Amino acid sequence: MEYRQLGKTNFNISEIALGTWQVGGKWGSPFNNTTADALLNTAIDNGVNFIDTADVYENGLSETAVGRVVRSRSERIYVATKCGRHINPHVNEGYQPQVLRKFIEDSLQRTGLETLDLVQLHCPPNAVFYRPEIFELFDRLKTEGKILNLGVSVEKVEEALKAIEYENVTTVQIIFNLFRQRPAELFFKEAAKRNIGIIARVPLASGLLTGLFDAKTTFEPQDHRNFNREGAAFDKGETFSGINYDLGLKAVQALKDLFPETTNLAPIALQWILSHPEISCIIPGASSPNQVLSNVSMYDAAPLTPEQINAMNAIYQKYIKPQVHQLW
Repeated sequence: MEYRQLGKTNFNISEIALGTWQVGGKWGSPFNNTTADALLNTAIDNGVNFIDTADVYENGLSETAVGRVVRSRSERIYVATKCGRHINPHVNEGYQPQVLRKFIEDSLQRTGLETLDLVQLHCPPNAVFYRPEIFELFDRLKTEGKILNLGVSVEKVEEALKAIEYENVTTVQIIFNLFRQRPAELFFKEAAKRNIGIIARVPLASGLLTGLFDAKTTFEPQDHRNFNREGAAFDKGETFSGINYDLGLKAVQALKDLFPETTNLAPIALQWILSHPEISCIIPGASSPNQVLSNVSMYDAAPLTPEQINAMNAIYQKYIKPQVHQLW
């Protein structure tokens, strides 16, 4: 495992971290504590020291599992959670300091941790980014010892650019992968100027970039890859990075043609992300220990050459950019 600094948090974190939406989220399988513990321990056993969760992942069960495993380990494991999505309806007016404070206190109770290393606003409505009193709350929580750092998770580049205007924002979690390249333009430059840690989420485009799906692949009714392709439940950009599934398969086939000897494209897709030095870490999800091992197997693959990276970018330019680049 290799490690990078998470912006001005000064945390030295694993390049390949672990996202836990699949531990407790809309991925088709019911939450299972045994599976959760197994994959979390497998990740830590393989050098992962940064785990990303959220209070809404299976209504807190993901946070509980993360806290339980982290407390059982001797290693320094950094825990990042998120808050805000419990607000229903999820509108700007629902974001109030006392509401968010309660969310943080609930997360502390579920995880059993004395302090949360990083708390991120969880894709709030755009108007929230223009309310200083929301961001000021987290300075008070830091003074009280409840949190160490504030970050944001965003849907759009514009939201990320606004968020980093606040001095106490230390990290931005944003969708970035071979099929979602817009953040690498202006945002990466501005984040570097402010020493902002960048956490790349949805790195495999909901599994599309593994190369293991085809036109016959089906997903369970409760899996967001089945019900959210057009944004029925939340932003459609969260599902397959907002790409039409059939178009995505065409682009993936071009990627397979570029790497004909490779069955699982996930390590290649992760390498592409880490070729950007502005990235602090990637948070691929996993629903089994084997998927954790697949993610960390990136280090067993031959390094991508500049020519291969250029060819991968050409696939994006041809298939994906005209359809989605401007949307997020």
